[in-house]
Amino acid sequence: MKSHTWKRAVLAPLPMALLVFFGCGGTHSVESDATGDTGIEADSFIPDRPGCQARGSTGATAGCLEPLWTAEYYISQSSKYFDTLDVDADPNSVPNYSARVARWEWPPWLKLTGYEREQMVAIGELLKQFDPSTVPVRDCMAFPVQPFGRCHVVMYYEGGACPIYEEFTFNDQGEMTFIEAWSDAPGMLPTADAADRWAEGPDIHRLSTRIPGLGNATGSIDLDSEAMAQAAGRDPEITDFVARARDFWETWYAEFEAAGDDLFKRGCGW
Repeated sequence: MKSHTWKRAVLAPLPMALLVFFGCGGTHSVESDATGDTGIEADSFIPDRPGCQARGSTGATAGCLEPLWTAEYYISQSSKYFDTLDVDADPNSVPNYSARVARWEWPPWLKLTGYEREQMVAIGELLKQFDPSTVPVRDCMAFPVQPFGRCHVVMYYEGGACPIYEEFTFNDQGEMTFIEAWSDAPGMLPTADAADRWAEGPDIHRLSTRIPGLGNATGSIDLDSEAMAQAAGRDPEITDFVARARDFWETWYAEFEAAGDDLFKRGCGW
């Protein structure tokens, strides 16, 4: 049987490199370039939408937002995210991340694997150095409800192909606020319905539509808000998200250490 311990050997320096980078004051600033015609005129009144809680408040959930940009925009931004992980892509191609953008990757992946704009960009650059991949296969679609962008992709590593399903939420400014990923394999997707390719059914297990703040105009997550405290009190997965966001580097490193040598075998089917 082929060994996959090479992957852990390659990845092992990455968490420490990230800790050193940010611990020494390293930063990488990216300015949002969400400009141009939105293609859709905002309504003065937004009716209740599926998955919308606390509409109009700072703690509103993502489902309260209408898509104010064109379908082409959401598709382009979603694809740009994969440019940040693709060594063959334009290194200057970066999506319009919000200041408090977060990335959650469901097990067997490492849960919260990115938090805040500067760290997301730096992590992408370091991943291309320590764990290079290409993403030549991308099937992205835009939707009228959050997450507005959704993609099925195949990432290619040294060890082989890795099918991934990923979703992207956006704020009214066209900035990407939350990224959520699953292995694209039976039993690992957000829905048990194999016919529901884009997770549009009623019983979808995703985190992005439950986190307070992603549905206000700026899609800003506030870990210290009353809405977040209340949500965490009734939802253990939000409790886990908040704990990891408060101590991102330590919790990510601990998750990496606990993942074991067969992480990519489990996540990619190698």
